[in-house]
Amino acid sequence: MAKKKEAQEEPAEGVLAAAAKKVGKAAGKVAAAVGVTPEAPAEAAAPPAPKPQTKSVKVPKLEKKNKSRLPRKVKKAQQKASR
Repeated sequence: MAKKKEAQEEPAEGVLAAAAKKVGKAAGKVAAAVGVTPEAPAEAAAPPAPKPQTKSVKVPKLEKKNKSRLPRKVKKAQQKASR
């Protein structure tokens, strides 16, 4: 029974921290099996090139339509005449 007490007392850092370590260890094993190499430190990496400035494009307003608006009775009369 002494072994059970030791196992329960071991995660003194907390259940979440112990679970996170186990997950990280498993992820490391999978990455090693796949062949992923650890990234270089951020300090050694060159800074990304700045993006070139793009000129803003102004969206034009909608053009006015040159359609004549007719009263309803005239419009209906034109439709009947065209049939």
